[in-house]
Amino acid sequence: MSNNATSAPRIVVGVDGSEPSKAALRWAADQAELMDGVVDAIFAWEFPTSWYGLAPPADTKPADYQEQARKLLDRVINEVLGPEQPVEIRPRSAQGHPAAVLLDAAAGARLLVVGNRGHGGFAEALLGSVSQHCVQHASCPVVVVRGPRHHEK
Repeated sequence: MSNNATSAPRIVVGVDGSEPSKAALRWAADQAELMDGVVDAIFAWEFPTSWYGLAPPADTKPADYQEQARKLLDRVINEVLGPEQPVEIRPRSAQGHPAAVLLDAAAGARLLVVGNRGHGGFAEALLGSVSQHCVQHASCPVVVVRGPRHHEK
């Protein structure tokens, strides 16, 4: 890692593949370009303890989910920013509750960027539980980016 990368302003963005998270990634990359910064794109995942009352298959390991999460994150980054990213994007997938993972990753960051809604919950709600938790508990400023409305997709 170069000295420039360690001293550059760091922006953390939560990415889960939803339209609001894609908008947040785009916003974070644009802001990092203005600040001559870097983007830590974070995909949080949790190992399922059960599926509708059934235990996951015995041969399923957290490493399988980690690999799938990283592939999804790489695909979303490429879809949103293209292969020639305007700034340094450092993708990372991590096991844990999304809010906890993002707050941990944002320690020492200049900004934390999240979409207003992820994949869960009620689409009509103004703010999702993860973005609300981040706004209330982050140690740095938080930017909440609204995704496109249904008719804007």
